[in-house]
Amino acid sequence: MAVRAPQLHHALRAFTLGAFAYLLRELEDAGEALPFAFEEHAGRDGPALYEYRPLVRDFVETRAPRLRGRDDAAIALEELRREQAAAIYARAHAGREPSEDDALFRTVLVDLLVRVAEACGGFDWDDDAFDRSYAVLERSLFGERRAYAAVAPLVGVSTGIQRELGPGIRIRAAADGELSRHWPETRGLLPQGFGHEADRYCVLELRSALGPGEDVPDAPAEIADAVSAVRLATAAPLAAGPVLFETLDGRPYGIRPVLPIAATQPPGESTRLDEFRGALAAELLVRLALADADTTLAEALDRWELSLFQHEPFRSEQLRGALAALLGTTWPLRVAVLLEAEPDRRETLHVELESLAAGGEGSTPAREAVRRALVEVLRDGDRVALATRLDRALLGLEAPGRLRAAS
Repeated sequence: MAVRAPQLHHALRAFTLGAFAYLLRELEDAGEALPFAFEEHAGRDGPALYEYRPLVRDFVETRAPRLRGRDDAAIALEELRREQAAAIYARAHAGREPSEDDALFRTVLVDLLVRVAEACGGFDWDDDAFDRSYAVLERSLFGERRAYAAVAPLVGVSTGIQRELGPGIRIRAAADGELSRHWPETRGLLPQGFGHEADRYCVLELRSALGPGEDVPDAPAEIADAVSAVRLATAAPLAAGPVLFETLDGRPYGIRPVLPIAATQPPGESTRLDEFRGALAAELLVRLALADADTTLAEALDRWELSLFQHEPFRSEQLRGALAALLGTTWPLRVAVLLEAEPDRRETLHVELESLAAGGEGSTPAREAVRRALVEVLRDGDRVALATRLDRALLGLEAPGRLRAAS
C-alpha cells in the first residue's frame, strides 16, 4: 500500500497495536468476552441467516479515557497535530466544541481503533485489517471534500427500483446490513418488521459532497420535505425514521430524530411508488420551496398534513382551513372547477365540498380533493394567478380543462 504520510502511519499503527494489547488484557483479566449482537438476514426463498457481530465500539469507548493516557496515544496525537489536514478532518467530524486534541483523539484514533477491531472481529491483530482501515482514513484525511450521507428507514411505500427525488436524494431498497454495519446495537431503533415486510424495506437517502468548512445539511428538514412530497404524490401512509443515520466519509457521524410529522405513520393502505408518481414526487419536492415565500400556501400544506393524523371533527376542520388558505372563501367552486373537467363529475365533487364547507364531516372524495388541489396549485406555481383563472372559468371566460396540470 502506498502511504502518503509514513510517520503518521507508523504512529497510528503503534497506537492501535498497543490498544489491542491493552484491551485484550482487559478482557482476559475480567474473564469476559466481548458483547455481541446477532444480525438477522432474512432470505426470500430460504431460511433466515444470522451474523455474529461483536459490539466493539461501546467496549472501546468506555475505556477511551485510559487509552488516552497511554504514551502511544500521546505520540499519535503529536503526529496528527503536525498534519493540518487532520485538524480539518477532526473538526468536520466532531464539530467545534471539543478541544483540538479531544477531536483528534475521538474522530481519528478511537474511530480507527474501532474500525480495525471490527474488521478483526475482536482484538486478535491482523496487519491487513489495519492497512485497509488506514487506507480509508488517509483517503478521507487528505481529500478536499467530505462525503455526507443520511439514511432514514421508510414504511408505507414500496418500489421495485431506485427512485430519484432530486439531486442527492432518493428512495431505494435498503442494502442488507447497511445500518447494523455501523450501528449493530441500534436495531431497536428501526421500525417494527423493517426488512421483512413488503412495505418496510426501503430507505430515504440524502447525499451531499461538502467543501472545506461546509456544515452538514439539515437532514431532518430535508427528509421531512421528501416525505411530504411523496405523501402528496401517492396518498401513501408514508413515514420515515423514527431516526436517521448519518455517515461522514463512510464513518458513523450521528443519529438524529426525524421530525415528528414525518416520523408518524398515518392510517391507510401501503402504496407502490411507480415511475409516474415517483416523477411527480420529484417535481413536488422542488415546488415545496414555493411555500417559503407564500405563508398562506405553507399554512394549507401544514393543515392538510396534520389532518392525516386527526380524528373528526378536528380532521374536517383542518381540511376546511387548508382549502380556505389555498383558494379563498369560494374554494368549493374553485376546487371543483380545478379538479374536474366533466360537468357531471364537477357537480358531484362540488356537492361533497359544499357539505364540508357547511361544517359536515369530510367524505373520502372531499379529503382526496384537498390533496389533489394542493398538487395542482404546486405544479402551477402561481397560486394567486391560478385563482384568477379559476374565476374566469366560472364566468365562462376560460375553458376549465386548460387549468389542470395533472390528474
